[in-house]
Amino acid sequence: MQTILHTTGDVVLRATPTDVECMKGADLLLADGIVQGIEEPGVLISEWDATDASKNITLVNVHGRAVIPGLIDAHTHLVWDGDRSDEVALRNAGMSYQDIANHGGGIQRTVHATRSASEERLAAIAMQRASVAVRHGTTHIEAKSGYGLDTETELKLLRVGASIDGAGTLPSVQHTWLGAHAIPHGLTERDTIDMLLDEQLPAVLAQGLATATDVFCEPGWFGIEASEELLRASKNEGLEIRMHVDEFQDGGGAELAASLGAVTADHALKSNDEGMNAMAEAGVNVGWLPGTPHMMGIDLRDPSEARGAWTIASDFNPNCPSLSLPFAASLLVHKCGLGPGEALAAVTTSAAQTTTRSDGLRQGSIEVGAVADLNILRSGSWIGWCNSPGHSPFEATMVRGTMVHHENGLTPSSNVFPNIRGE
Repeated sequence: MQTILHTTGDVVLRATPTDVECMKGADLLLADGIVQGIEEPGVLISEWDATDASKNITLVNVHGRAVIPGLIDAHTHLVWDGDRSDEVALRNAGMSYQDIANHGGGIQRTVHATRSASEERLAAIAMQRASVAVRHGTTHIEAKSGYGLDTETELKLLRVGASIDGAGTLPSVQHTWLGAHAIPHGLTERDTIDMLLDEQLPAVLAQGLATATDVFCEPGWFGIEASEELLRASKNEGLEIRMHVDEFQDGGGAELAASLGAVTADHALKSNDEGMNAMAEAGVNVGWLPGTPHMMGIDLRDPSEARGAWTIASDFNPNCPSLSLPFAASLLVHKCGLGPGEALAAVTTSAAQTTTRSDGLRQGSIEVGAVADLNILRSGSWIGWCNSPGHSPFEATMVRGTMVHHENGLTPSSNVFPNIRGE
């Protein structure tokens, strides 16, 4: 089946940090989950004689609405169970993230709940969360493990992530092993690294699902030497390097990311100028995760301090339970003066440079040969894509060429572009 989208508003083909390539209306031909053609308004309908009912073509009139690429969430903790919402009150009472962890909260609390959950329950949770992400325009997710810590549960979390990868109209998923998320109770840092190297890494490699490894490189969690040892071993086995660095204090994580050639180093709220420069020179992306400092009452950092390439991601986790990239982007647009085009680039083309798809298709842009992942806004202008925090700006999302309609906007959906031939 072939589909032609027509009667569009703005169509953003590609956003970069310095430019937004936009057509003022376009016909889009989609088939087999791939963008097959892009032309000026009316051209494809005429060329394909799409109004002929004998043709195997579906016309979708979007009634002047804007179209942008599907969004890419390049840092999430998608699969876990439990609830830590009461920790907000503890933080407001003056306890730090480390204090809460030392009193039995934090990552270890989620680990306990996640280990106790069945694989079936975790799969149901993951599917529900992935569908919420689509509602907010996300068509590809990087999903980390990390809330199991023991080998059995870490492998289970990676299997659950794989079970939703490309299922139906759910996002495609890249799988990252985050065994070094915290030091398990009763173990030292050295014990944990030995366990990860001798037992868990070989098991993850044998499973064959994870394409990247990540470490929470932060004073109080994993230090520089331990992080480097595990990351180098993982890289030698063919896994990409992704890192959590310098979230609460400058622990030298940025410099380590640069020296190892990490794909991305995320958080970086406390990374020093030398570390930022080193990452830029080494081609390491900086992943800004504004939702987390917002939720924790920490000041945001101006994205321009990255010096080089940077992205925006949700960092969905128990402390930041939001899968809305428009919300994450709005924080930087409204609090740091970021332009909507720069923000869109950070969750499309730039994010595409730091993530992989199991099908190998290009993503993050609307171009011939790319995956047919795109969003249809409620407005005719693309600029409002990140200006309605708390509500999705999207009328619908196409995931691999299949339309998913949304009913969570601020205005009635009186013309939900039915698939009527020749309308």
